[in-house]
Amino acid sequence: MLDGKKILLIISGGIAAYKTLDLIRILRKENAHVTCVLTKGGAQFVTPLSVAALSENQVYDDLWSLTDETQMGHIRLSREHDLIIIAPGSAHMMAKMAHGLADDLASTLLLASDKPIMIAPAMNSVMWRHKATRANVDTLLERGIVSVGPNEGNLACGENGIGRMSEPNEIISAIKKFFANKPLEGLHALVTAGPTYEPLDPVRFIGNRSSGKQGYAIAHALLEAGAQVTLVSGPTRENPVDGANMVYVETALEMLAACEKILPVDICICSAAVSDWRAKKANNQKIKKTSDNEPPTLSFVENPDILKTISNHKNKRPDLVVGFAAETENIESYARSKLERKGCNWIMANLVGKNRNGKEKAFGSDENQIYFFTHADKNPEPWEHMSKKHIAHRLVAKITEHFKN
Repeated sequence: MLDGKKILLIISGGIAAYKTLDLIRILRKENAHVTCVLTKGGAQFVTPLSVAALSENQVYDDLWSLTDETQMGHIRLSREHDLIIIAPGSAHMMAKMAHGLADDLASTLLLASDKPIMIAPAMNSVMWRHKATRANVDTLLERGIVSVGPNEGNLACGENGIGRMSEPNEIISAIKKFFANKPLEGLHALVTAGPTYEPLDPVRFIGNRSSGKQGYAIAHALLEAGAQVTLVSGPTRENPVDGANMVYVETALEMLAACEKILPVDICICSAAVSDWRAKKANNQKIKKTSDNEPPTLSFVENPDILKTISNHKNKRPDLVVGFAAETENIESYARSKLERKGCNWIMANLVGKNRNGKEKAFGSDENQIYFFTHADKNPEPWEHMSKKHIAHRLVAKITEHFKN
């Protein structure tokens, strides 16, 4: 699969740089062409001579080298490869990439490149969990950069935790997966996202705090996996998902009508927070205060259950239907009950509301914690607290495995 592929490997600073020697050896064994860029930090751990010997190619390390610029300038170096790999990907390197800095050869060619990029992060676990690093990682993922790892285990500093660079064989598997056909190519996915707004009058409505960030992240991840994506979105502040068919709605009735119009599809992920009720009759004019200041009496009717409707569709039921359950308590019993009542394949459950610091646990946040429910497993699979973009990629991995089986 890697025969003849042109790989540009950037080796940044970190003790994990020693693993890149084995990575180069395996790439060459797979008959890939490997060109290496060694940063000043990387050169503290591996030598240009060892890298050149294994890659059987010249090693580039100096942005200001007239010889290197004559033979292969940094612009050509950034454009004449099928894939750029950064291993190890230090916190410093990721920060420079996220902020568009270009102060050495590696960062300059990354900024000048129009080729796909894969990074294998490696650092101390506290550095990995730091808010600055988390923000940088999310930025890079949003730009389409593929991340491999990091793993959990013993670190060079003597601590134990997440931050170990993925092993060379794991990186090779990720590279092969990248060059393979997109796993969801040929499949059509329908995603719902955001809240619904149910009008009371031309001014007021019933809504909720959903930002739509999780659904939009899922749409991005599905597109990266090769799926055709239609995103039915309630009112959000999120930017349109490039490559997706965008359908904008406001109410639950509009969302259901849009979804039924799009069916049949292969995959349906209902991440929208649909209002359970709507006004029995929305006023045509603004509801005014009365002279006695008594609040108006409002009558409500139940909205259609979009997840249940799609899950039990007689003729156009998707092969895989995934629902979300936002709960404030008893998450396991409520989510399990929802899985059985709705008839969907999987439920992604999460706790919402405010934490002890007064911040939202999920709605509007860039992070979330998911409990993954299926009919086959008695107990839910708890996912660690992570960004919504990471959750989206993990869900897509589950979907890929489902269709593979």
